[in-house]
Amino acid sequence: MAFRSKPKHSGGLKDPMLHMAPVSAASSNGLFNYPSNAGSHTSTTAPTGPGYAPSKRRLPLRKVENASITGWLEAMKDSSPPRTRCHPQVDVYDKSEFEAIDMEYKAWAANHPSAVENFEKLIEAASGKRIFVFLDYDGTLSPIVENPECAFMPDEMRTVVKEIATLFPTAIITGRSREKVYEFVQLPELYYAGSHGMDIMGPAEGCNGCKAQGIRALNEEGNEVVLFQPASEFTTIMNEIFKLLEEKASKVSGAKVEHNKFCVSVHFRRVKEEDWLPLAEQVQHVLRSYPNLCLTQGRKVLEVRPLIMWNKGKALDFLLKTLGFGSRSDVFPIYIGDDQTDEDAFKTVVRRKHGLAILVSNVVKETNATSSLQDPNEVLEFLQLLVKWKRRHLNRLCKYLE
Repeated sequence: MAFRSKPKHSGGLKDPMLHMAPVSAASSNGLFNYPSNAGSHTSTTAPTGPGYAPSKRRLPLRKVENASITGWLEAMKDSSPPRTRCHPQVDVYDKSEFEAIDMEYKAWAANHPSAVENFEKLIEAASGKRIFVFLDYDGTLSPIVENPECAFMPDEMRTVVKEIATLFPTAIITGRSREKVYEFVQLPELYYAGSHGMDIMGPAEGCNGCKAQGIRALNEEGNEVVLFQPASEFTTIMNEIFKLLEEKASKVSGAKVEHNKFCVSVHFRRVKEEDWLPLAEQVQHVLRSYPNLCLTQGRKVLEVRPLIMWNKGKALDFLLKTLGFGSRSDVFPIYIGDDQTDEDAFKTVVRRKHGLAILVSNVVKETNATSSLQDPNEVLEFLQLLVKWKRRHLNRLCKYLE
């Protein structure tokens, strides 16, 4: 069964797009040229065309079938390190090993400076530019928890994100389904990009003076929204994959399968490590019949996705273009995320040469990010600093105009 979130703060709010019919990827909004025919999504025919070439890093399963699935599991373990420099496991690691870990982290942090400790210096680069804020959810706005259904956003975090959205165009780009993360966040003024950016929705009127462009649709309340779903033609096949993987996972204690609309996640967090390999092999076995899907790994999770050229970085570019800032040089995007899937967005920010790419991690990780925060508590602190900085700037401007 797919997880259904039950946040503590329902407030009677609903995702305004919850009952919308999917928009075909064939629809052109003039922002991105996307293939009009995705081809047949059967187990024997893969989609063709430029929109369906795999990225270099996320190899489709058909290209790794002969390799050991152990490589995937090792990568998954590496993205979920059991040790932190802040809380050494003294019963497992001796003092000398912890000191070595701490020294390694400090060397890494010198190249990825704290976005809190160096806030004033980092934000100087945003002077005279328009800031856009992009946020991951799990591990960034909420702590990583054993049960994905319980990844609630703290009230203090929701408050500061709401403040951020009143000052800057703001979006959440997450691997979860758009509907699910909306239930957690409950802020209709944001833009939401679920399924790693394959399901994007936001207010058509734009935000903070940025007028939205693109495909328009009406929600159940008659309000106009912008909707873009580049993988919409995969809806049926993802439903099929979810059922197959759910059946396989039901035989492994602790395994959970989550339907995130255009991607399906198999969670290993509650699975005994000796069962990881059999479960991963079951996932691989199912995907052998689907050459138009690919397999990626994250924090104790394997994810099945459509084999299309779309990721969080593409979603970031799309949102900037939707708000009319795609090619402008006065844009300063801030992206904060904690997982391997955020690396595409980090690359996009770095490529633009103006912005902040911030990794949330208290251990050494290979990353394209240029700055770091240790955990969601520091994310909260950084966002609070950003709010204070913007308000100081606005107060100075008001005094100047008086």
